[in-house]
Amino acid sequence: MSEILLVRHGETTWSASRRHTSYTDLELTPDGERQSRALAVALAGRRFVRVLSSPRQRATRTAHLAGLTVDVADPDLAEWNYGAYEGRTTADIHDENPAWNIWTDGCPDGESPAEVGARLDRVLARVAPLLEQGSVALVGHAHSLRVLGARWIGLPPSAGGLLRLDTATVSVLGHEHGRRVILRWNQPVPQSDPTGSDRAARH
Repeated sequence: MSEILLVRHGETTWSASRRHTSYTDLELTPDGERQSRALAVALAGRRFVRVLSSPRQRATRTAHLAGLTVDVADPDLAEWNYGAYEGRTTADIHDENPAWNIWTDGCPDGESPAEVGARLDRVLARVAPLLEQGSVALVGHAHSLRVLGARWIGLPPSAGGLLRLDTATVSVLGHEHGRRVILRWNQPVPQSDPTGSDRAARH
């Protein structure tokens, strides 16, 4: 049966240092490029009727190195807009606001959980009908793909907080007995360097 594959982009300098990155358009690190090439092995033999990517270069470059041809650079797949918290770590934010939780509070001058959920719902509304033709690949970012996974199974955007997602991983959404389910989540690809297994998702 057709599936939706979620691919999180490879490592950047900010993901490695756990800094929130939305509209800042960073390149992949050398490790991120290596991770993305490794994705090509995991995706070998898969065929997709549509490949959508966030327009950020860390996502489109990951798609290219993974052997995917992007059909649509979709702004709705962009990362959660962190607003005033762009470039900051959760630990740093908690120093001044210990109670802050992105999954319930959103970001000042950025997006709320409901706003992120609404645009990921739009992505799902566009790609779900395509599953009648074949599988779809979505290349994007940690928080937005976590929200998308939660919304696929009918949970609120805040439930994405329960779905950790590392860099350069593959997750699979599908169906069981007619119900939407998560088939696999945060699946790493084989790495030539064993130290590459700690992939700094961890917002």
